[in-house]
Amino acid sequence: MSFKVVSQSFKDGDYLRMDHILSANYGFGCAGGNLSPQLAWNDPPAGTKSFAVTCYDPDAPTGSGFWHWLIVNIPPDVRSLDLGAGDPKSGKAPAGALQTRTDFGAPGYGGPCPPEGSHPHRYLFTVFAVGLDKLPVEADTSAAIVGFYLNFNTLAKSAIMGLARR
Repeated sequence: MSFKVVSQSFKDGDYLRMDHILSANYGFGCAGGNLSPQLAWNDPPAGTKSFAVTCYDPDAPTGSGFWHWLIVNIPPDVRSLDLGAGDPKSGKAPAGALQTRTDFGAPGYGGPCPPEGSHPHRYLFTVFAVGLDKLPVEADTSAAIVGFYLNFNTLAKSAIMGLARR
């Protein structure tokens, strides 16, 4: 079994392009395109009933990191997310998938925007093969609760890391 996530938008360990950086609309001082990257995965383990994708910055100066994206209940036959699928208004997320609340306070992708002058931050895009059809969460469920359910229902996971700094 070789469950693995890859991206056409960036290679593991590369800096993320401005397309994926937070837009000025959020007020954190960045001026990117705020497009979630394209992601694809293969060879999920037997028993996979859905997928979840998260983007997490463990380097955020919060004491608990920062959740930039959570999308769960992705149907088991889906093997990729298109560029921009993290915008709930785009219609690009797979039918049946649910985007939940990020640390920005709303569902949907919010791109990287590390503090000016800080070291490069790591953005971990993780795909989870989940043993449940649907996690018992809603759009306003916190990232911590989504993580709790993922912790107990993940069959396998794979991550790809993008970097950003200002």
